[in-house]
Amino acid sequence: MTDTSQKDTTHFGFREVGKDEKPRLVADVFHSVADKYDVMNDLMSFGIHRLWKQFTVNLSGVRLGDRILDIAAGSGDLTEKFARRVGSAGLVLSTDINESMLKYGRARVTDRGLVGNTFYVQADAESLPFCSNFFDCISIGFGLRNVTDQTTALQSIYRCLKPGGRVLILEFSRPTSAWLRRVYDAYSFNVVPKLGQLVTGNRGSYQYLVESIRKQPAQSELRSMMGAAGFERVRYYNLSGGIVAVHSGYKF
Repeated sequence: MTDTSQKDTTHFGFREVGKDEKPRLVADVFHSVADKYDVMNDLMSFGIHRLWKQFTVNLSGVRLGDRILDIAAGSGDLTEKFARRVGSAGLVLSTDINESMLKYGRARVTDRGLVGNTFYVQADAESLPFCSNFFDCISIGFGLRNVTDQTTALQSIYRCLKPGGRVLILEFSRPTSAWLRRVYDAYSFNVVPKLGQLVTGNRGSYQYLVESIRKQPAQSELRSMMGAAGFERVRYYNLSGGIVAVHSGYKF
């Protein structure tokens, strides 16, 4: 992946756009699909995204009373799972840069009875408005690739994590075998945008989705980026043959 940290441009799918333009373009994508977000996730992944998220939460080691920050929380799947783990003595801050997704996630999690230990803040991953050294665990699920400057976001996450705390990044990655890459590419480019058009009436948003996945750093590159941001004991876990990976790191 080309380093764009010193440039005034970045990628929006396969397009090169100004860094100041990408947040608006990404916001438009999620404003347009918020009410169909969960349906599309189930259809695109055949429901397997639920197992990926459960693996992430199981890996976290989160306990009763812990303080969690869930970034790019979307419809609140990880927020809900963490809230049940930390209990009434714990805290989950659910954040998203997109107002439509944050409102949708809040309504969904609240409808499931989780109101006492879960709070919602519209926030940018690159400039998190929280205290330093505060959270026991920080998660970001399928959101890092939408961030304009991932290096800055990783540094912001590192600042907010308390010493001994853990970050978990659940994101699309690179299939580990050539045959799976071919099948996955054929499905992604030929089926997903058409499915997006059928279900949401918005082909372009899901064309961006499949393109953004290809621009996301591969497993080893993201591991190196996390190390450069200060995280230690960084490792990754390939899920579904590397279509998705969970990266884990600690702050010491």
